[in-house]
Amino acid sequence: MRYEYSVLIGGQAGDGIKQAGNAIARLFNRMGYWIFVYEDYPSLIRGGHNFAVVRAAPDRILGHNDKIDVLVALNQDTVEKHTWRLEEQSMVVFDSDAVKADGLGLAMGQMVKSKGLPPIVRNTAALGALGAVFGLELATVEEVVRSATRRQVEENLQIAREAYAEAGRLGHRFEVPRLENAPKPLLNGNEAMALGAVKAGMTLYVAYPMTPSSPLLHYLAANAERLNITTIHPESEIAVIGMAQGAAYAGVRTMLGTSGGGFALMVEHLSLAGQAEIPTVIMLGQRPGPSTGMPTYTDQTDLFFAMYAGHGEFARAVMAPGDAEEAFYLAGEAMNLAWKFQMPVILLGDKELCESTFSTVLDESKVGIEEAVLWDGEGEYERYKRTETGVSPLAFPGDERATVKLNSYEHDAKGITTEESPVVIEAREQRLRKCKAVEAEVRTKESVHTYGNEASETVLVTWGSTKGPVVEVAHRLGLKVVQPLYLMPLPVWELERQLGKARRIIGVEVNSTARLCTWLRFHGLPVDETILKYDGRPFAVDELEERVKGVLR
Repeated sequence: MRYEYSVLIGGQAGDGIKQAGNAIARLFNRMGYWIFVYEDYPSLIRGGHNFAVVRAAPDRILGHNDKIDVLVALNQDTVEKHTWRLEEQSMVVFDSDAVKADGLGLAMGQMVKSKGLPPIVRNTAALGALGAVFGLELATVEEVVRSATRRQVEENLQIAREAYAEAGRLGHRFEVPRLENAPKPLLNGNEAMALGAVKAGMTLYVAYPMTPSSPLLHYLAANAERLNITTIHPESEIAVIGMAQGAAYAGVRTMLGTSGGGFALMVEHLSLAGQAEIPTVIMLGQRPGPSTGMPTYTDQTDLFFAMYAGHGEFARAVMAPGDAEEAFYLAGEAMNLAWKFQMPVILLGDKELCESTFSTVLDESKVGIEEAVLWDGEGEYERYKRTETGVSPLAFPGDERATVKLNSYEHDAKGITTEESPVVIEAREQRLRKCKAVEAEVRTKESVHTYGNEASETVLVTWGSTKGPVVEVAHRLGLKVVQPLYLMPLPVWELERQLGKARRIIGVEVNSTARLCTWLRFHGLPVDETILKYDGRPFAVDELEERVKGVLR
């Protein structure tokens, strides 16, 4: 009996493909499976070709496969674009009112039209048909319809039942056993980062919509009351970072979100955060560039941009989670680091991480609020008091005992502008001490993750969401995986330990210039070969397995 399944559902923008993928994921989740959902869509409001690949397995999975078991087609494009994914045992379920194909055809369009419902409800018909194809109980399908539908619930239930009965008359193709695992929360990377930041004290989120960070704004705005936070959508990206820094100056734990183009506009304010020492947490969701590029696809090209954007020398941290769980933990860590060291911290995501859905198990006790260094009220307040760690005690406007002066110019300990050589040297060395303190802090944290066969002399090195398919391939082929979570400061001490016995190191990245591998080599860490992908799509697990086998041969 099989225990792993992949379903692709496709249509055009406006067909509700995202909702349909989510509903199919919930079906398998209720059956006890681990879930991963990959979404692919063009930068169009209507039209174009949208699809979602839902993968379900008995063990943790973090990527999709190219090959699928069931193709659900709501338009002809879906059949024509994805027939290559089908294998001998695969089948096609389609709307016979709109599609010509071999397989299980149901008149979904007519089914929906006869009840006066909009065409988007065809995705509910598809869900009902899938329930029958996989041999699931009708009650499970009904549970999912109720949980996934906000309006016209009873009408959607009728459609699901009708499609389930019609598909069932033809006999189900697969027998999906119910596993003993309890259903798990299904989160995308954006949602996980939102929750981690809130757990670490975030009370304000500021963003201008920009794929793939837009869903983070939507999620927090929709749940603002429940999470006890405020969200603001200003008029531009420059206003976003300015508002966030103004709030931080006043003592409000804030995060902002953007993508490459928006981050480009924010760079002057990034240097302000370095000079004025303002806690600034940025979620930077990578997508292909340059310029507008491919707004709704994925890439890992902004590593150096994140690490070196801004002029001058100042402390910062850059971290890259690879799945929803790491996104939750690192978002909390980013918030605490920014406030502990009064500096910018960049959470470097990508479209694959931000918008893919993962089965998620979180230990919420691992994330909490770590207090910043606060002024004790003794003596005259110095905003930039010189310390051994480079971290000055914080006070906030409204404290009658303190004059809180932030300054974008070079300044003395009180925040007064200066160009005097001794004071300039003193100030710059203060900021350099902070860089060393940040590295010392990172040494106390889990800065590198490893997976697979620890004894393997061949190691795959990767970062961000590419970690998902790399880990699966490594398990299949008996290899070791090394994934740095921190990219600045780079945990060289731990990477040397994990890579020291390797005879062959292969870098796997979604870009054309091997950004991480270049960074590792800069630090004296060897990388022998690279496997790169740069068409805007992530690696599929089965695709990457063949690429790795090719290199190993």
